[in-house]
Amino acid sequence: MINEQQLVDFMREDAYKPLTYHELEKHFEIADAASFKAFLKLLNELEEAGKIIRTRSDRYGVPERMNLLRGRLHAHAKGFAFLIPEDKGHPDVYLHANDLKSAMNGDTVLVRVTAKSVNGGRLEGEVVRIVQRAVTEVVGTFENHEVYGFVTPDDQRINRDIFIRQGGFLGAATGQKVVVRIISYPEGRSAAEGEIIEVLGHKDDPGVDILSIIRKHHLPEGFSDDVMAEANDAPETISEEEITKQGRRDLRDKVIVTIDGEDAKDLDDAVNVERLENGNYLLGVHIADVSYYVRDKSALDQEAYLRGCSVYLVDRVIPMLPHRLSNGICSLNPQVDRLTMSCEMEFDAKTFKRVRHDVFTSVIRTKERMTYTNVRKILQDDDEELKERYADLLDMFKLMEKLAMKLRGKRMKRGAIDFDFTESKIIVDKEGKPTDIVKRERSVAEQIIEEFMLVANETVAEHFHWLQVPFLYRIHENPDAEKLMTFVQFAANFGYQVKGKNNAIHPRALQTLLEDIRGKKEETVISKVMLRSMKQAKYDAESLGHFGLAAEYYSHFTSPIRRYPDLVIHRVIREVLDNNGLLPAPRMEALEARMPDIAQHSSERERLAVDAERDTDKLKKCEFMLDEIGEEFDGLISSVTGFGMFVELDNTVEGLIHISYMNDDYYHFHEQHMALIGERTSKIYRIGDELRIRVANVNMNDHTIDFELVDMKPRGGAERGQWSGGGARSGSGAGRARSGGLERSGASGARSGGGAGRGKAGRGDERGAGAWRSGGKGAAGGARAGRGGGASDERSSGSGAGRTRGKGGRGGGVAAGGGAGEAAGGTGRASGIRLRDGGADGPPRSEHGAQPGGAEPRKDMWGLPVSGQGRNKAGGGSKAGGGSGGSGRALPKKKKSSAMAAFVRKKRK
Repeated sequence: MINEQQLVDFMREDAYKPLTYHELEKHFEIADAASFKAFLKLLNELEEAGKIIRTRSDRYGVPERMNLLRGRLHAHAKGFAFLIPEDKGHPDVYLHANDLKSAMNGDTVLVRVTAKSVNGGRLEGEVVRIVQRAVTEVVGTFENHEVYGFVTPDDQRINRDIFIRQGGFLGAATGQKVVVRIISYPEGRSAAEGEIIEVLGHKDDPGVDILSIIRKHHLPEGFSDDVMAEANDAPETISEEEITKQGRRDLRDKVIVTIDGEDAKDLDDAVNVERLENGNYLLGVHIADVSYYVRDKSALDQEAYLRGCSVYLVDRVIPMLPHRLSNGICSLNPQVDRLTMSCEMEFDAKTFKRVRHDVFTSVIRTKERMTYTNVRKILQDDDEELKERYADLLDMFKLMEKLAMKLRGKRMKRGAIDFDFTESKIIVDKEGKPTDIVKRERSVAEQIIEEFMLVANETVAEHFHWLQVPFLYRIHENPDAEKLMTFVQFAANFGYQVKGKNNAIHPRALQTLLEDIRGKKEETVISKVMLRSMKQAKYDAESLGHFGLAAEYYSHFTSPIRRYPDLVIHRVIREVLDNNGLLPAPRMEALEARMPDIAQHSSERERLAVDAERDTDKLKKCEFMLDEIGEEFDGLISSVTGFGMFVELDNTVEGLIHISYMNDDYYHFHEQHMALIGERTSKIYRIGDELRIRVANVNMNDHTIDFELVDMKPRGGAERGQWSGGGARSGSGAGRARSGGLERSGASGARSGGGAGRGKAGRGDERGAGAWRSGGKGAAGGARAGRGGGASDERSSGSGAGRTRGKGGRGGGVAAGGGAGEAAGGTGRASGIRLRDGGADGPPRSEHGAQPGGAEPRKDMWGLPVSGQGRNKAGGGSKAGGGSGGSGRALPKKKKSSAMAAFVRKKRK
C-alpha cells in the first residue's frame, strides 16, 4: 500500500512530470480494487490539504514544482499581507490587497510568486488557492438596520464588515458585541455573510471588553468535565511510600525558598545556594514535577497541548492547567512536601565556570515563600525588620546575589544581549476599570531568579542534546543580514560603530553597543530599532542556538505549570532517567515524529497569548487615558513613520501624533534616519526626542490614543486654516477609515482650510490615499493630500491614489481650487495609472513604472529623493471648486437580493 510520504517524495523528484491518476496507478503497480480505491482517497486528501495540486488537465504534482508556495497568511490592517512559507528556508512573500482573493489572516494558502525585486530580496505573489480557513468566527460590534445588519470586526486585519440577514440577529441590538459564524466568505465585491451565535453584551458594559478579546483570540475559559475529573483525582498530599517507590532524592532537609511576585499563585520554581567545602558554589534549581500528575495523552495532557500556555490578561489568568493542579499539588507552597525535577550545578569559586551538574527527580519542602519586594529590601534597602524576620536566610540571600551577579557578568561577557525595557502593570478595580498604571521594577531579586533560571535552562538543554534524545529547544535565529545592516547604518547616524566580520555580527558587538549608550539620550531609540531588527524566539525540535542569549544550547525547563514545552521535556527527562540515559527505539521514533508539531503549535499558541495580552493592555491603557483628555505630559518619541510619530509617556502609555496635527510645516519621512524633517524649518523629530504633548483623543473602538504637540504653531500666511467641524477629526464615528491608520476616528479625517464646511463622511472602505488633509487658499479650499499607505506622501487632487470605495469627505473637498498651493495632477483611475499602496515596505508604486501626473522627484535638505513625493504638473481628473470629493472608480451595478442590495447601498453612503 502506497503512503503519503512515498507519493509526495516521488512527485518531488527532478525527473518527475505531472501525471494523471491512471499513469500514477501504473507507476505504483496498483492491481486490486481496494488498493485503487485507497489510492484515489489518498490523492483527494492530499489535494484538499494543498500538499499536491491537480492541474486543469487532471495531472498531479507538488506545489513547489509548479511555482507555488504553501504557507500561512499574515494579514495587515492596511489590507496587504505576507505569506509565511512552510518551507523555513524560503523568504516571506508580499501579497497586495488585490491579490488575496478572499483569503483572511491565518488561512493556509497556495501562492504563486509573480515578481522579484532587482536584488532578489523581496518577493511578491498572489493567492491561487485557499487550502484551509483559519477564521471561522469573528467578534465585532453589531449594527441593526431592520431588514439586515452588519458586524464591524474588532480585528482590524479583517477589513471588511460582515453582512447579517434578518433571521441571523439572535436578538442582538445596535452597539452590542457579538460573535459571528461566517457562512460565506467575501468574493470580489461581495461582503462576507454570517450569523450571530453569541451576544456578549453592550460594548460599554463592564467586563464585555475583556470578554470580547477572549472570544476574538478563541481563548478557552473553562475546562471540560473529563479534564476536571482527572484534576480532581490528583492527591492533595504526598505519602512516604510514594516517595520511596519512585526512588526520588530527598532534599527536604535543605534550605530551599521560592521567590516570586506578591500576587503569584502558581509557584513552579524554587532555589537554594550553598558554599561547598572546596569553596565552590552549589546552585539547586527545583521545578514542580507536573509531568507526574499530567500523564502523556491523558485528557489533561491533550487540553494542555491545545492551550499551549497560560494567558495572563489584565484582570484574570486563563491557566493551562486547572487550579486544582496549578495552585494546589503542583505549586511549591511553603512547608509542604512537593515532587520536583531538580538540576544541581557546581560552579568554580574563581572562574564561576560550571564544573559539574546533575539532573534528577526529587522531593522538597520549601522553607519560605519569598517575594521580590522583600528580597530587594533585604539586599538593597538593608531593611532591619525584614533582616530580623529572615535572619536564618540572610547568608543564603547574600550568596545568591554574589553568584547571580557573577553568572550575569559571564553571560554579558560572552555577548548576551540585555534589553532593559520598562514594563508596566495595570491596576484595575472589581469592575475591571483601570485605576493606575505602575512600572514593574527589575531589582536584584528579579535578576537573581532570572540568572538561575537561565543557567538551568542552558544546562538541561546541553545535557540532553548530547544524549541525542528527541527534545524541544528554545531557539532565536540570527537576524536577517539586510535588517541588521540597516540597523548598523542607523546606529552610525549617532556616531556608533558596530563591528562585524564578513557581513556577520556577533551578539557581543550588539551588547557592547547597548552598554555604550546606557544612560544616554539615544538609548531608547537605538535599543528599540535593534530589537525590531531581530527575529522572534520560538520552539524547535533542533538545537539551533539562541542569538539573543549568545547560548549554543537553550531550552524551556523551568515553567511546566504554564508552558506546555516545559511539560513535554520533563516527560522526556523522566523517561530517559528511568531507562538509564537511553530510550527504546520505538519511543525514539514516536517522539521524533511528534516534536516538530509540538514545537510549531507551541510557538503559535505563545504568539496568540502575547497578542491577547497586548490587546488587553492597550484596551485598559486607553480606558485609563479617557480621564486625561486635554491634559499635558512629557514623553519620548518611540517610533517614527510616514504618517506621524508615536510618543511614549512615563507610565508606558503610547499615542500617535498624526502628521496632520503637525501644522507648523510640511514634514517628510526620512527612512534612513528614522526621522520626520520639516520642509521649510528643517526641524527634525526622531526616536528618543523628548516632547511635551497633550492628549487629544482616545478611540475606544480601535484602542488608540491621539496626542498633539503643545508648542506646535500653525503654518504662516494664508495656509492657516480653522479646524473643520469644531474638532481635530471631523466625522468621528461616522465610518471607519481603512487606510492603514491614517485617521483613527471616523472616515472623514479631513482638516479643511478657509471657508470649508463641516467635514462629513459616510461609511466607506478607503484604500490607498487614505485620509486627506486640506488647508489651501481660496473659498474652494484647494486640497493637499495627506500621507497614504505608510511612508508615502502623494500630493494630488484627484480621487486619491489607489481605489476608494464609498463617498469621500464633503465640504473642503479634494478638488483643486483656485490658487491651491501645489498644482494638482490627477492620480488613481482619473489619470489611467493604478497606484498600489506600498504599505510598510515602501511608497506607492505605479504598475506602469511612471510617476503619476508627470511627477518630478523631490529632494530633501540633503539632496536625497523624498520617498513617495512628486510635484504634479499636469492636471487630470480634478474638479474646480469646493464640491464633494470624488468617490473613486465607479462600481458596476450588480443584481443582488433585496437585503444584500440595501446593505451595499448603506456601505457606499
